[in-house]
Amino acid sequence: MTHPPADGRPLDLAIRAIDKAFGSVQVLRGLSLDIPDGQFVTLLGPSGCGKTTLLRIIAGFEAPDRGTVTLGAVDLLALPAHKRPVNTVFQSYALFPHLRCEDNVAFGLRSRRIPEAELRPRVREAMETMRITEFARRYPHELSGGQRQRVALARALVNEPEVLLLDEPMSALDAKLRHEVQGELKRIQRKYQITFILVTHDQDEAIAVSDRILIMQDGGIAQDGTPEQVYERPVSRFVAEFMGSANLLPARCAGTPVAVCGFGELHLPAPATWSEGHLAIRPEDIEVRQAQPAVNGVAGRISERLFRGDHWELLVTLGDSSTLRITTEPDQHHSEGEAVWLELPPDDLLVLRD
Repeated sequence: MTHPPADGRPLDLAIRAIDKAFGSVQVLRGLSLDIPDGQFVTLLGPSGCGKTTLLRIIAGFEAPDRGTVTLGAVDLLALPAHKRPVNTVFQSYALFPHLRCEDNVAFGLRSRRIPEAELRPRVREAMETMRITEFARRYPHELSGGQRQRVALARALVNEPEVLLLDEPMSALDAKLRHEVQGELKRIQRKYQITFILVTHDQDEAIAVSDRILIMQDGGIAQDGTPEQVYERPVSRFVAEFMGSANLLPARCAGTPVAVCGFGELHLPAPATWSEGHLAIRPEDIEVRQAQPAVNGVAGRISERLFRGDHWELLVTLGDSSTLRITTEPDQHHSEGEAVWLELPPDDLLVLRD
């Protein structure tokens, strides 16, 4: 693996004021961010938000209209893609079908004319890391999707990149393989301590592997934080809706820590900064009670219940005909049509900025 500069400075990635348009469509809008050396970062967002375009700019496959990208003291935009200390793993694997797996892994090293005496141990180590040594003599068409993705990862790692870019590498895998490859990604990132940047639209995947999640919206960053922060404390309606199934509650607040909703009053940890806006609460944070709670009790009736394996999902209709989605433990038993009280704890109510 390559090493930081001799003076010990980390190879942080700095992206400044990036603009990118395709014709009349503005894809990135003055985007700036810093990614510390060795961090696992996920760019998460819906289609068209700019995440893949940003990844391609870092890789050198696209040029920005304006802005800078530096890695440590190196100006990446001044380097062609093949000279950047960056490797990309694609959704489609992009393996050479006529080459055996070990030759696919060695391809980049041979292109750089690395001597065979150095090449072979590096290829063997990369394949051992990805647990694919038994497939060394097989061709890509003889492997499963998960095995091919491991070959693609080994091919990227063997080149000792400072930054590894992952462009939705698990979207073509079934659920079981996706979980396995997610575990492999986290394991090898911890082993090599290099910067990983993953692009995905899968919230569960982002939460499972990331040190940090950047949620993108309309060419900018809607929220930047740890998986826990962006899930438990979304700052906007967009983030709350995108990160899981938050209940959104239209409310009014007149400068006191009490919000007025269509079904009644809710006490907040602190006054909202707006007179009209939205609150959010996660389904798992709402408690089902048999009696009226002392604070933030809401009466309702169960209109639907679905068994999800590890939990029950309930839809509860409130007095103003709005509904709340709630999850309960699998050993809790309720029935459709049952009248219940719900408790919305003040500390779990999130005041959204829009």
